[in-house]
Amino acid sequence: MIFKFDGFCCLMILLLLLQVAVSIPTTLDGPFTPVTVPLDQSFRGNAVDLPPDDPRVKRTVQGFLPEQISISLSTNHHSVWISWITGEFQIGYHIKPLNPDGVASFVEYGRTSSSLTQKAEGDSLIYNQLYPFKGLQNYTSGIIHHVQLTGLSPDTVYYYRCGDPSIQAMSDVFRFKTMPVSSPKNYPKKIGIVGDLGLTYNSTSTVSHLMKNSPDLMLLVGDATYANLYLTDGTGSDCYSCSFANTPIHETYQPRWDYWGRYMQRITSKVPIMAIEGNHEIEEQVDSKTFASYSARFAFPSEESGSKSTMYYSFNAGGIHFLMLGGYTAYDKSSDQYKWLQRDLAEVDREVTPWLVGVWHPPWYNTYVSHYKEVECMRVAMEQLLYNAGVDIIFNGHVHAYERSNRVYNYSLDPCGPVHITVGDGGNREKMAIKHADEPGNCPEPSSTPDSFMGGFCAYNFTSGPAAGNFCWERQPEYSAYRESSFGHGILEVKNETHALWTWHRNQDMYNVAGDQIFIVREPQRCPVKAPVMLSDH
Repeated sequence: MIFKFDGFCCLMILLLLLQVAVSIPTTLDGPFTPVTVPLDQSFRGNAVDLPPDDPRVKRTVQGFLPEQISISLSTNHHSVWISWITGEFQIGYHIKPLNPDGVASFVEYGRTSSSLTQKAEGDSLIYNQLYPFKGLQNYTSGIIHHVQLTGLSPDTVYYYRCGDPSIQAMSDVFRFKTMPVSSPKNYPKKIGIVGDLGLTYNSTSTVSHLMKNSPDLMLLVGDATYANLYLTDGTGSDCYSCSFANTPIHETYQPRWDYWGRYMQRITSKVPIMAIEGNHEIEEQVDSKTFASYSARFAFPSEESGSKSTMYYSFNAGGIHFLMLGGYTAYDKSSDQYKWLQRDLAEVDREVTPWLVGVWHPPWYNTYVSHYKEVECMRVAMEQLLYNAGVDIIFNGHVHAYERSNRVYNYSLDPCGPVHITVGDGGNREKMAIKHADEPGNCPEPSSTPDSFMGGFCAYNFTSGPAAGNFCWERQPEYSAYRESSFGHGILEVKNETHALWTWHRNQDMYNVAGDQIFIVREPQRCPVKAPVMLSDH
């Protein structure tokens, strides 16, 4: 049967599409009156971790066949990283690390599944999680491989398999699509954004919803596995400090990382994932070493973006420049991170990448009791730099709820400030944040708020506005546009150099139903970029 559409029919379809578009608010309509959606009690439960015998987290490969396969981006479209693990982890009192040199790191790839004629070789490593206390089990990982593919064409589907062909240990064939060329006309169609994911039954709902929305890129804004809610014997708790108050060191059960990697392969083997560290990645071990698993398991374009650390880096995805910043490494104005950020911002060409997006774990603008003003020192150090650079959107996690701000700078409504969005609602076992700091009796004691890992105190009372003289507002602050305690994920769709559609999806809805939706609109003529003042490295 052949359908024919006349001019009138096409006009009606266009009018309907325009009507749908008009119904979505834009930031030009703001600032918006603050909205709080009441807690939906029906979706509070099920934040229970998948057990080790769940088929989705069990090891299904033999010998040195690859597992936990993932893709991440380099700084530009012509390069990606392929990562995977071979061999079994070991945990116990007498572990013997595998030899990374014993298994090669190869990727075979091409533009068709039957012609993988291009080859790339990379590096491999293992990491250990060791404890200097009797009775705590140590861990050594399988062999972690990272291979960089270069010279790729933009906006192109590639097929690949990875492993060591010399020992007949190659994976199945997977596929990925490269990012488009960086220009004001080119953007990935959908960018999925999740935070504080964990590996619960709610997490699997979040990932299922995300996959149905078919993202081209995935941002993980910290707190991947929550392995540090477990002792080394595998005993877990929703609240580590509550249940294990007398442990000599904050333990972590590293096999949860392997479970997570196996479960996530269903999406990470096809869709690039760009991660930044959260507080649950600290994972202190012998000699006060931290972030070992995070730094080893993910591939980061740190070197390509001029960073000396896995804790902060940048990359382009079409006409978007992403700043992946570290909330758990030095960020003051004398730090390496701050100086790197200055240099990175100075090199951004807004004629090529009009959109500038910041991503880090702990939010600066947060009206929940949970983590209220926790990283005020980071905001004090960096906010003006990002404001002057014209950052458009900032994504955070950490708080296990959803919140979107009006455009804000220094706690004041500002048409040139970024929109701050908290998506720490991926579904981890610590459950949702539900209490607001502005509700009676909920305002925390200021001395209790600073982050215990980074230290420092910058969280003082407000000096102006409706909350002047107080540590908390007495109502939902005017900079908070929308907040809701529900699990979910977000999708960012940049349409052109001035308009981006942001949609937050709740797990209790159908995957394509919007819980919160807005067009974020850039106004470069109204809000010109100010050149950063460079500080000397000496």
